[in-house]
Amino acid sequence: MNISKVDLNLLVYLDVLLREGSVTKAANQLSITQPAMSNGLRRLRDLFKDPLLVRTSRGMTPTKRAIELQPIIRDVLSKLETTIKPEIEFSPLNSSRTFRIMASDYAESTLLMEVIRRLTTEAPNVSLDLITPSDVTFHDVEHGKVDMAINRFEELPLSFHQKVVWYDTFSCVTNRRNPLIEDFSLENYLGAKHIWVSKTGFGVGVGIDPKEVQKLGWVDAELTKIGKKRNIRVFTRHYHVALQLAKAQNIIATLPSKAASLYLDDSEVKILPPPFDIPPIALKIAWSPLLHHDAGHIWLRRLIVNVGAELTQ
Repeated sequence: MNISKVDLNLLVYLDVLLREGSVTKAANQLSITQPAMSNGLRRLRDLFKDPLLVRTSRGMTPTKRAIELQPIIRDVLSKLETTIKPEIEFSPLNSSRTFRIMASDYAESTLLMEVIRRLTTEAPNVSLDLITPSDVTFHDVEHGKVDMAINRFEELPLSFHQKVVWYDTFSCVTNRRNPLIEDFSLENYLGAKHIWVSKTGFGVGVGIDPKEVQKLGWVDAELTKIGKKRNIRVFTRHYHVALQLAKAQNIIATLPSKAASLYLDDSEVKILPPPFDIPPIALKIAWSPLLHHDAGHIWLRRLIVNVGAELTQ
């Protein structure tokens, strides 16, 4: 097929159609009539020799071919838009932009507290809208509705850009009056009561079944490898809750060391190394290719990475 005979506006139509999953919504997004969008879909079907979107009980559903095309089309349009629009420098001191960041409780309390402190002098009018992992989906990040996600990810869509902020080890936190600290052996660790903190992924969370060890995360996965299991009495999604409980009661919180270090100067808390090996975890930034070349986004990414590097020195 000769590319010169292809109406490139059709690629824009396809990008919006696949993002919105509706002819009506896509037409509204592009400020064209619904018949015009329907005609565009018909021409796209002729161009790709595929229905692309089919009506099912869940509404308009993309075909396998459409799913394969979506990241390719989006990448092409993103690069084209970056190429043709004038380059605008980002001025942190003069900007009043709001960045929406999905961040885990762990990232908020350890990394973003320092980032916010830096913003007060480097970008005093820039605002951060911090949202939790359960508030968003991968699609929100992919579509640029969320500027970036900062968390510990097991898997990310291939289209995402990502960068490691730091690697963190694990520590155990408990009340300084807990008699176990005198002999913090694996046997005594397993005999104690524990509080579990969620690793928090995208989307709405669900309850935890203590019997499903494989879903409990890094700490319990490593215990399983040596044929052991801990006695979890409390499940929470908040590190500060875990730390407060560990401080107040004879219960152990095993969590990333940077979170544990928030209580390093607390005389009522004892921080100990785990009595078994747990591999380090990576805190990462992930963002959409749609925002990869945005000047403000680039500035904020660099700031976050630099702060992360300073906090690990």
